[in-house]
Amino acid sequence: MTPTGTATAPRAAPVERAEQAERPAPAERDAPRAPHARLETTYTPRHALDLHRTVVHQRHGSNDPSLVVDGPVIWRASRTPAGIATVALRATAGGAVRAAAWGPGADWALDQVPALCGAHDDPDGFDADRHPLIASSHHRHPGLRLGRTDLVFDALASAIFEQKVTGMQAFGAWRRIVTWFGERAPGPTPRPMFAPPSIDQWRRIPSWSWHRAGLEPAQSRTVVQVAARGTSLVRTLDAAAGGEARESVLTALRGVGPWTSAETRIRAYGDPDAVSVGDYHLAHQVGHALTGTRTDDDGMLALLAPWAGHRQRVIRLIGASGVQEPRRGPRLHPEDHRAR
Repeated sequence: MTPTGTATAPRAAPVERAEQAERPAPAERDAPRAPHARLETTYTPRHALDLHRTVVHQRHGSNDPSLVVDGPVIWRASRTPAGIATVALRATAGGAVRAAAWGPGADWALDQVPALCGAHDDPDGFDADRHPLIASSHHRHPGLRLGRTDLVFDALASAIFEQKVTGMQAFGAWRRIVTWFGERAPGPTPRPMFAPPSIDQWRRIPSWSWHRAGLEPAQSRTVVQVAARGTSLVRTLDAAAGGEARESVLTALRGVGPWTSAETRIRAYGDPDAVSVGDYHLAHQVGHALTGTRTDDDGMLALLAPWAGHRQRVIRLIGASGVQEPRRGPRLHPEDHRAR
């Protein structure tokens, strides 16, 4: 191992029977996994690092079965190119990150810890002083970095889950599908955790399971369709030269638009310039933070233009600032299609 860093609703019976045949029995899924060797490393960043703000941005709701925060430790389960792995991260008083990993993909997971913690994030050319709020937030949160998972299909699938629905609806569907069809994570996790399904498993999830999970049909169809070409898609995206090239590849996919593309690139590649155009709240939030009044997507892009190359960084700093637009209307309530 050569880690980067310093080492030291009732259902008809036929549907029920079919679904049970598609996933393991609860007893099997909840049984302890076979033990794996524990591997460890220490990553010492060359910059200030807020581990929680940087890594927990990857979480899909507070009950995400693939990312759990347990006191000072962040647990993450993933399906790496080398196999399933669990990694546990803890910040030390000296600014380093102690990491332990379990599973067949443990070496890969430890090698990827620096990237997850923002080691490849380059703020060169970013001028926080263009706006007092951004300058203040940057000063108060010097350790906010843009991390990357390098697991593009997981990022794409989760972004598709979150299209045009409330976070509560998307996160609930993600939790159910990953728990039902993912793989139990190895290691002494604080609660049962699961890595997302493989690309082939995403493609094979039956239609009734998507329905039971609460995901809209349009989203589930899109996940299945992109999974059908998932392996070649991942290769193409990994080989693409930068955000614009990846944007072209992603938005050429049926059911994937600019919002989904941006969310994918943010999570998988730590794209510092990605902007999630079409978000229900984002333009209002950016407009309120930078001008005191809400705006639309075009207005948001104009406001962010002075920070070209670092627009996602500005958005994250706005989020960290705590400045929020007062609510002006009723909350958007999720539409549950499962009773139809």
